[in-house]
Amino acid sequence: MGTSSQGSVRKKHARTGKKAAVRIIGGEMRRRLLHFPEIDGLRPTPNRIRESLFNWLRDKVEGRTCLDLFAGSGALGFEALSRGAARVILVERNAAACRALAENAKILKAENAEVHHTSAWDWLRQTRQPPASIELVFLDPPFAGGLLPQACETLERSGLLAQSALIYLEAETEVRPQQLPDNWTVEKSGSASDVHYFLARRE
Repeated sequence: MGTSSQGSVRKKHARTGKKAAVRIIGGEMRRRLLHFPEIDGLRPTPNRIRESLFNWLRDKVEGRTCLDLFAGSGALGFEALSRGAARVILVERNAAACRALAENAKILKAENAEVHHTSAWDWLRQTRQPPASIELVFLDPPFAGGLLPQACETLERSGLLAQSALIYLEAETEVRPQQLPDNWTVEKSGSASDVHYFLARRE
């Protein structure tokens, strides 16, 4: 998950300059570590949830163009690359986290990873990606500030989503249908501790 200027989220880290790590759990890069700075609000998706998510996706990752819109540690985006995604776009506004994403891509020799240092909103507004080109999205904004509904609507209006795109959502509370665009349908859902996660399809 990415960071936000609107404050820290449920799990806070002191800005100590220290580094943390998360391990890729499947695919060609299985067991490789992703190092990232300990900064306020950066909360990688736990292993248990990533495992459930990629079990849901199974044959829906390989060869796809993916967007990790609030990339943070890059755990979701690099996991998709490890499992055969053709291309993953990682967007992160925090400079230190973005440098770590670029360094991890270099270490892993992930030439099909694109790292963008900008906010999710600016990237969606300014990107020159082809219309309807993104097939899988990881949408895990900071829990503070209620950003998820806004992110969903902005993404839908961007014109970037493929007709049957899949969108992974992560939140601290249950996501209600009225919080999503009318043409998104939740196909899978789960919860672990104080995290709720969902897989929606665009129709």
